[in-house]
Amino acid sequence: MITTTVRGLAAAALAVLPLLAAAPAQAAETLPLADAVRQLPLAVESRDGYQRSSFEHWVDEDKDGCSTRAEVLIAESRVAATVGPRCRVTAGQWYSYYDAVTLTVPGGLDIDHMVPLAEAWDSGASQWAPARREAYANDLAAGRSLVAVTARTNRSKADQDPAQWLPPLADARCSYAADWVSTKLRWGLSVDEAEADALAELAKGCGQEVVEYEPAL
Repeated sequence: MITTTVRGLAAAALAVLPLLAAAPAQAAETLPLADAVRQLPLAVESRDGYQRSSFEHWVDEDKDGCSTRAEVLIAESRVAATVGPRCRVTAGQWYSYYDAVTLTVPGGLDIDHMVPLAEAWDSGASQWAPARREAYANDLAAGRSLVAVTARTNRSKADQDPAQWLPPLADARCSYAADWVSTKLRWGLSVDEAEADALAELAKGCGQEVVEYEPAL
């Protein structure tokens, strides 16, 4: 009798597994930029306790020998990147959309977190588990979470939000606003009042710009 009961319970548990595995991923969203800005939750920001080391980044998540930085360089090169031993990227062709500069060697490039790590911390990531912060810092699943740009523009931007910094190339600003909003919506991050106002003002001049995002699990 005991054996039959145990087998019955085991069979019931196994029957549930396909249902759990088949749970659908959250659907991708596409919104006009102005509407997407209004979807962002408003909150006061706090940098208390922030350390860059709270976000483990440039990991080799898929264990293929290439760090996140190398993966972005390879993916964003407009020609086949030259990759040496230990996944060292030595050449390619990259277009830095912040300032319309094209580079053929990676030394002048930084991989920018679209929403900087410090800004993410301010906007909700301070409450996340370390594993989620690592996933955020190495987000290769969304095309604009990480972007190869000239080191000088990335360092000029630092940890500032769109109320404080925008790409020097005016034609890049609508795309930048859409990428910023997409990243914040994907990760459920908030905006402060000045940031929300700056994004709303940008959206007024961005015509048919849309925001596409898929919520991070």
